[in-house]
Amino acid sequence: MFVLAISIVVQIVKIQFVQGDEYKSLAQKRTIQNVVIPANRGNVYSSEGNLLATSVPKYDIRFDAITPTTKRFEKHIQSLSDSLAIFHGKSSDYYEKELRKARVNKNRYLLLARNLGYSNYLRMRSFPLLSMGGNSGGLIVEQKTKREHPMGGIAQRSIGYERVDDNHNITRAGIEGAFGEQYLRGLDGRRLKQKIGKGQWKPIEDYDQVEPQDGFDLYTTIDVNIQDIAHHALLEQLEKYKAHHGSVVVMETTTGEIKAISNLGRNTAGNYYERLNYAVGESHEPGSTFKLMALAVALEDKIIDTSTVVDTEKGILSFYGKKVRDSKRGGYGKISVAKAFAVSSNTGIVKAIHDSYKEDSKQFIDGLYRMNLQNTLDLPLTGEGLPVIPDPRVKNNLWSGIALEWMAFGYGVSFTPLQTLTFYNAIANNGEMVKPRFLKEVKEFGRTIKSFDKTVINDRICSPETVSKLQALLSDVVNKDYGTGHGLYSKNFSMAGKTGTCQKNYKVKGKHNYISSFAGYFPVENPKYSCIVVIHEPDKSVGYYGADVSGPVFKKVAQKIYTETPIIDVIDDLEVQDTEITTNYESYFDMAKKYKTIMPDLHGMSAMDAISLLENMGMRVEIIGRGKVRSQSIAKGAKLNTNIKIVLKLS
Repeated sequence: MFVLAISIVVQIVKIQFVQGDEYKSLAQKRTIQNVVIPANRGNVYSSEGNLLATSVPKYDIRFDAITPTTKRFEKHIQSLSDSLAIFHGKSSDYYEKELRKARVNKNRYLLLARNLGYSNYLRMRSFPLLSMGGNSGGLIVEQKTKREHPMGGIAQRSIGYERVDDNHNITRAGIEGAFGEQYLRGLDGRRLKQKIGKGQWKPIEDYDQVEPQDGFDLYTTIDVNIQDIAHHALLEQLEKYKAHHGSVVVMETTTGEIKAISNLGRNTAGNYYERLNYAVGESHEPGSTFKLMALAVALEDKIIDTSTVVDTEKGILSFYGKKVRDSKRGGYGKISVAKAFAVSSNTGIVKAIHDSYKEDSKQFIDGLYRMNLQNTLDLPLTGEGLPVIPDPRVKNNLWSGIALEWMAFGYGVSFTPLQTLTFYNAIANNGEMVKPRFLKEVKEFGRTIKSFDKTVINDRICSPETVSKLQALLSDVVNKDYGTGHGLYSKNFSMAGKTGTCQKNYKVKGKHNYISSFAGYFPVENPKYSCIVVIHEPDKSVGYYGADVSGPVFKKVAQKIYTETPIIDVIDDLEVQDTEITTNYESYFDMAKKYKTIMPDLHGMSAMDAISLLENMGMRVEIIGRGKVRSQSIAKGAKLNTNIKIVLKLS
């Protein structure tokens, strides 16, 4: 017994004097934690300053019913209950019973409100008792952020996201995914919290020990007006032809800036949404839009000219038992290469390429390589599809005895819509191939941190003479009365481009579907924009040719860009003498400071910009619908009191 007693005493002494600090530290870790406070991600803006993605703070308000003294609790419980009743719309008695029950049950984590906006959060923390803070009034504030896209589903895959699942796996997509870690993420803060119950933690102080630093803001190349035009033009055509999915991209010719990119796929209910970034990630056989690349090689090699005559062989050619057919039964007879391109004669173009390169197919492949068609665009966005070009010098590279002929009219090769557009843009840009660009600059509080300039992939993909001939070919497709795109012609507006109709799943019996496309630029005289439209699996009973399915989307986008006046937001001052034109978020903020008690004109403003402006003015906002502001419940110029509710209807 004596030995046992001695050992117990030794153990007590060891715990108290040797291991005491270790156990104290362990106990403290279990009751106090240095919790990470995530930084707000930076905003993503359009080129004109409209919000495309933003982190909206949301607040949960809880109540520690044990912290207030009995005297303080009894003094303020009635007025606090009254305030909660007005705020939530329930009776004051209900809240008094809930608060008293929480105190009796020693509830230190009573939920009073969830997902509050900033103005309601400020309002609620001014309530009796809660206004005394966490140490005296029992206030517990939990802040989180919600990523919102003011344009809704428009361009959502390209704007992108960064998501972390329960296993801490990160999924990144689009602009947010590509630049989130480098620019948007910011630096997390720290805050001490104390455990007050099972799974419940309360901030020790009302402030953060280390304040989080918000991320930088990204200004993209997206133009919201062009984006809106492209999105709805594509959606309308997909619905008309009951197609599986499609994409449209608009690029600024000289800079490579992507002004619009829309990718819509159909769900099981038949509704279209931004399902995948098809324009960036889906590599597929381009069909007849590749004929421009094929002729570019032959013209540059000076093996043929646009005036070279080819025999379309009654509309059917045969190679190793495989047939190449024209859509026109009986073919076109003997025609020039220029006309073969305009009418999209498969046999005419294939005959020209076959006769030119049948003895040395490697020369044709090298010509494609000179124009950088074998390379990806090295985009910052993840998931870019790989281009495919068969090459007889590369093993297991899909080369066969008919590869050359099939390539001539766009089969056996694969490109993404954006890769195809980059080539067409180079022709519009007089031979200079520029890299598609999604970012203009990175900013912090309006100060530019980094600017992004154009990147030249190839300063001259072919000679000026060849470029001039290719431009004429593309113009003839639309302008000549026999061109496949002649139905798109407008005497008031010039366009150039190439139709494409590619059979899909042709190796699977009974599964024949089509890919319809149109790629080109406008206006012809001084190209400002290039554009590609690709639509997969239109309903064959309605139509499937590129000129009928994709061409009208191209025309609508081109014409609306140049005929529709961009929306400009204007606000009158009190004397109705001056106007302020607001084109970006910084100017909205300036308006909020100047017009603190005057209702501005919000018509045409994006939803998120309007919300930010009004909340900065201390107003409460209710939104109905999506898009831009169509009407406001309080007329512009009206005098405002703080905390007024304003209803905005969007369209």
